[in-house]
Parts: sequence; C-alpha cells; structure tokens
Amino acid sequence: MPVCDTCGNDYEKTFTVTRNGSSATFDSFECAVSALAPTCEHCSCRILGHGVQAGEQIYCCAHCAHQAGHRALVDHI
Repeated sequence: MPVCDTCGNDYEKTFTVTRNGSSATFDSFECAVSALAPTCEHCSCRILGHGVQAGEQIYCCAHCAHQAGHRALVDHI
C-alpha cells in the first residue's frame, strides 16, 4: 500500500502530486498543503489562494504585506 510522504500513513487511497518534475504521495489534502503550500512571510500561515507577492516574498494578504512595509500591494479580487 502507498505511504504518505508527509505523515507516513499507509493508506490505500493516496494520490500523487507532481510539481516542477518532482512527485510526492499524500493521503490527504491536509498533508499535501502542509508539504506544498507556501508560507506567509509575515504571519506564517499557509497560503491556499493567490496571495500577494513583493519580489521573492509572498504574503497571504495585502494586510500582511502592508505590515511588512509593502504598502502598494493590494488583494486580488
């Protein structure tokens, strides 16, 4: 039976995600998000949507970007 790369759970209904030529196996979306979703530079939450970006830094929202000094960024609607 396949094993989740994040938690090690041995589960028959795993799925594989391929990104940039590298594949990983997960048993839940929670484990996939934990391994793959970027983290907000300000509040450290996982970014599940578009987020906002300033150079190489990514934030979950414009508020966090503003707190980090990037006043010109706005949320995407």
